[in-house]
Amino acid sequence: MRDVNVPELADVSSALREAIDRCGYYPDVVTDSLAVAIAGEPIRAFVLQHEPTFDRDEVRRHITILALTPTRLIVGHTDEHAADELIRAPYASTSTEAIPLHRVNAVVVNRVVPNPAGYASAKSDPAVAGGGEVVLTIGWGMVNRIDLEPAVCADPNCEADHGYTGSVAADDISLRISAAADGPAGIQQVLDFAQALSFATSR
Repeated sequence: MRDVNVPELADVSSALREAIDRCGYYPDVVTDSLAVAIAGEPIRAFVLQHEPTFDRDEVRRHITILALTPTRLIVGHTDEHAADELIRAPYASTSTEAIPLHRVNAVVVNRVVPNPAGYASAKSDPAVAGGGEVVLTIGWGMVNRIDLEPAVCADPNCEADHGYTGSVAADDISLRISAAADGPAGIQQVLDFAQALSFATSR
């Protein structure tokens, strides 16, 4: 496990800009929208996911960026849209949210690890992994999901109404990174980000 000490992490703002530029998805629009939320703070860690969605016979792209500053979690999202009745040319919409770290109450990491018997060698050489995925879910109390299902008892012949049972889960944002789509480096980046965020929110 890597040691993460958030206060000593370098400012990776330039690396984030380079990643946005490499992505090539309206880099100035994405950067300017993030800058409003970041407000001059250094970036300690980030995750960038650029993926297409299919809208009938057209491909639309969107980008999601999570950035960690010393005091806040920044969530940025940019979508592109076709021309419509109100806006006659193709356009992009952006949104950002800045969440104080003390409000983050859940950092959940779900991993799928291929060939677990060879996991040690895969860590030393990420190319060995060849697959896998990570789903990072972060909650800060804005969105709660309630899952309900009919309650049952142990008697298979029972026809009584036992009401409902369920669970409440914080699910403000969920980001899925797969080695197939994002490469082993994408897997490592989201794991490093999750570790840095977990450390920052534990203080």
